[in-house]
Amino acid sequence: MSTASPRFIQEPARSIPVSAEYDVLVVGGGPSGLTAALAAAEDGLRVGLIESRSFVGGNMTIGLPVLGFLGQKGNQIIDGLPQKFIERLRRERQGASEHRPCPLHMGITLVEPEAVKTVALEMLTEAGVDVLFYTFFAGALVENDTIRGVITESKSGRTAILAKVVIDCSGDADVAYSAGVPTEKGNAEGGMQPPTLMFCLAGVDTDALRLSIANAPPAARTYLTDFIPAEYFGQNHQFIVVGMRELMAKAKAERGLQIPNERTIIITGLKKGEVWINMTRVKGTDGTDARSLTKGEIEGRAQIDDIVTYLVNYVPGFEKAYFTKTAPFLGIRETRRILGQYVMTQEDVLACKHFDDAIAVASYPIDIHRPADDGCTLIWCGDCYDIPYRSLVPQKIGNLLVAGRSISATHEAMGAIRVMATCMAMGEAAGRAAKISVRGNRAPAEIDIEELRRQQLEHGVYLRNPDGTRAGPSNRAAA
Repeated sequence: MSTASPRFIQEPARSIPVSAEYDVLVVGGGPSGLTAALAAAEDGLRVGLIESRSFVGGNMTIGLPVLGFLGQKGNQIIDGLPQKFIERLRRERQGASEHRPCPLHMGITLVEPEAVKTVALEMLTEAGVDVLFYTFFAGALVENDTIRGVITESKSGRTAILAKVVIDCSGDADVAYSAGVPTEKGNAEGGMQPPTLMFCLAGVDTDALRLSIANAPPAARTYLTDFIPAEYFGQNHQFIVVGMRELMAKAKAERGLQIPNERTIIITGLKKGEVWINMTRVKGTDGTDARSLTKGEIEGRAQIDDIVTYLVNYVPGFEKAYFTKTAPFLGIRETRRILGQYVMTQEDVLACKHFDDAIAVASYPIDIHRPADDGCTLIWCGDCYDIPYRSLVPQKIGNLLVAGRSISATHEAMGAIRVMATCMAMGEAAGRAAKISVRGNRAPAEIDIEELRRQQLEHGVYLRNPDGTRAGPSNRAAA
């Protein structure tokens, strides 16, 4: 069967108006973009942030808890601006929990999505960041292998925004890819972790749920949870359930339910009786392709009814539960990754590797929702590992930095560094690096790394000494 040749039209050349000029432009207002813009604006630079949606916060607004603040030894290893954001959420909006230890995820920090949107925008406007919503990135402006700005599309038309440094916080390496930075997708076969469409239920008796797990006799426990001991649920009123495999298998067999996941994943919200469900799973979705994303949304929504049927009829505490809302967009776990000056690997993560140019420390395990089946791979390193600045600096294109899950890392390493607290830490480092680049009139690849690390430490960022202890501003030589 022959395939029709692609059709093309010629778009007439036209002059594009320059709508803004900044010292630093951040593309994308998710967890990494938020902190990148705040860090870049610390001492008066002109900083702009463009976001295609009507709010900032990204994946912090879809019902997921923030993972990554705590390390595998129970210590807090993300600090600085991410911590300030959580503190303000908690203080002013009761919109965040404390960082709670979790045997599976190391730590969970529950956040209220609507509070995230409000507080994040307040902090950006107070910092003087020029935020522009409803604005899509449409292309990179590159001259002599250096990015000079971006093309945008919006209700206002097609315009150019110029900047001395651009930070790609799109999550999909959109800017880097458009600029010509080499990128990769997925595993060795090109398979990417499937996305999830989160949804919310109310009317859940979360105490009945947790006590059904805590009090079940070991010999008869059908509510087994992955890596989380039953005693944990007797001590915590807000929690994540991951498991109930036998119960789900029973529901599928008895009712013929189509649930493309082998685990039940329930996240309690901050509001009484509210839970978020992380169980839809749309394999084969490419988060960089509009048609594929549309198909993913359709399939994700179609999966919700069977999941709700399972929960209401089989899981304790859900007897009176009712559906309230879906997340505003699919939760994408993986798309493009840049090839940077250094590619982080699984070996770096599992060896708890220390880097001389470390700009953040992470501890989340390698967590891969496998592209080809309904399972998940989890591998812990036992402690924490560094993220090198070089992995934020792309090959080939100057005056560009990348922060978030699309930094230079392998498929396996990306499975560890992709969580939100880590992305916020990377964003903070990228914003500060961009500031140093502009102030020193040199490319991000040429800045003084020790100066960046010194500023990170002065702003409360958690970095490690070579012996694994926390570095501080006073012991600059050791850091």
